[in-house]
Amino acid sequence: MKITPSALLSMSVVLLTLAAVATPARAAEQDESLKRAIAVLESTILVDGHNDLPMAIRQFAKAPGDVAVYDLRQPTEGDTDIARLREGRLGAQFWSVYIPGEGRGPFARPQLEQIELARRIIERYPDTFQFATSVADVSEAKRAGRIASMLGMEGGYGIENSLGALRAYYDLGVRYMALTHNAHTDWADAAAQLPPRHNGLTPFGEEVVREMNRLGMLIDLSHASPATMVATLRISEAPVIFSHSSARGVCDVPRNVPDDILRELPSNGGVVMITFVAGFVNCEVGRIVQPAMAELALRARAAASTEERERIMREGMAAIKTPVTTIGMVADHIEHVRRVAGIDHVGIGGDFDGNPNWPEGLDDVSTYPRLFAELIRRGWTDTELRKLAGENVLRAWEQTEKVAARLRAAREPSTKLFESAPSSAR
Repeated sequence: MKITPSALLSMSVVLLTLAAVATPARAAEQDESLKRAIAVLESTILVDGHNDLPMAIRQFAKAPGDVAVYDLRQPTEGDTDIARLREGRLGAQFWSVYIPGEGRGPFARPQLEQIELARRIIERYPDTFQFATSVADVSEAKRAGRIASMLGMEGGYGIENSLGALRAYYDLGVRYMALTHNAHTDWADAAAQLPPRHNGLTPFGEEVVREMNRLGMLIDLSHASPATMVATLRISEAPVIFSHSSARGVCDVPRNVPDDILRELPSNGGVVMITFVAGFVNCEVGRIVQPAMAELALRARAAASTEERERIMREGMAAIKTPVTTIGMVADHIEHVRRVAGIDHVGIGGDFDGNPNWPEGLDDVSTYPRLFAELIRRGWTDTELRKLAGENVLRAWEQTEKVAARLRAAREPSTKLFESAPSSAR
C-alpha cells in the first residue's frame, strides 16, 4: 500500500494528538500514586535497615569524623540530611556502624569509634532523632514526631571472637549484627569471592547465634554466604533479617538471597530488606561491580592500616562507571521476594551513603515515596505497603525481644571461648 504525503501528515497529527492526551493522563496517574504513597508512609513507620551515614562522616574529606562540620541541618554532599529524611517520610533508621573487615585488625577500636560517632550524630539533633533500643522506643519516637535511630554492626569483626564483647556492644545500643561483611570472620563465611573457610558457621559461630538470640540482638544475614544462612536458620530461635539485600532469583550476584533461603523465611519469621544498590539490583551493573569489588577487597586486605583500607575502598568504589538502573528494577526484587517468601517477609534497606551507584530517581533519602508509588501503580494495597514499609521488620524485632526474654530466664550468658583454627585468608 502506498502512503501519500498528505496521509502521512494526517497520521502524524493523530499520533501527536494522542501523545498530548496521554502524557497529562500519565502524569496525573503518577501524581495520584505519589500522593497515595506519601499518605501511606505518613500513616505508618517507614523503617530503613541500613544507612552508612556514620562512615560517610568518618571519611568526610573536609573534616573527617567531625559531626559538627558535617551539618545535617544543611544540604550535605552525601545522600542524607534532615530535610531529605523528612521529605522521604522516614520513621526509623538502623544506622550502620560499619568497619572494614579485611586484614587482621585491630577491629574493636574502630568499631567502638563508629558506635560513639553514631551516638553523637543522634544526640546532636534531639528534635529530629531519638535513640531507640526496642520496638516500644520506635513507637514512642513516631508519636513524638522524631526518627527512631538504632545501631547495626555490619560484620562481626568488632567482637574479636569474644562473646563478652558481643554483650558489651548490645549494652552500647547495638540491636543487629551482620555476621560478616566482605571478608570471612574466624567463625562465619561471607558471600565474598573467596574460597569458603568454614563451609558456614564454626561451633563458635553457632554460639554467637545462640547468644544473639539470648540478648535480643537481631541476626543480620546480609553479606553472609548461603551456607552461613542455612546454618543460622537451622540454629536461630528468633527471626533473622537481611538488612540490605536483594533477590538472587532476579539478579544472580553472590550478595543476593537465593530462592531456597527465601522459601525458609516463613518458618523462621525473617525479613529481607531490599537494597537499592545498583550492583545488586541491576544484573548488568553487577557484572561490572562484582569483579571490581573483589579486586578492591584483595587490595584492602593487604593494606597496612584501617585508614588505608578505607581509602582504597572509597576511591575504588567512586571510580566504577555503570549503566542506568531504574526504580522499576528495585520493585522487581521486592515483588520477587513477596512472591517466593510472602508479603510478611519483605522490607526496605536502602544502603544510602554506602555506595555511589543508585537507580535513577531513587538516589537519596528523600526518594522512598517514589518507590512506593511505583508499587501502587503495580496494584499494591495500602495494607501490603505498610507491611513492606516497616510492619514486617518491627514484628520480627518484637518476636526477637520475646525470644530473648524467654532465653534470659532459662540460661546464663554463654562462657564459651573461641578456639583458634589454622590461619587462612579472610
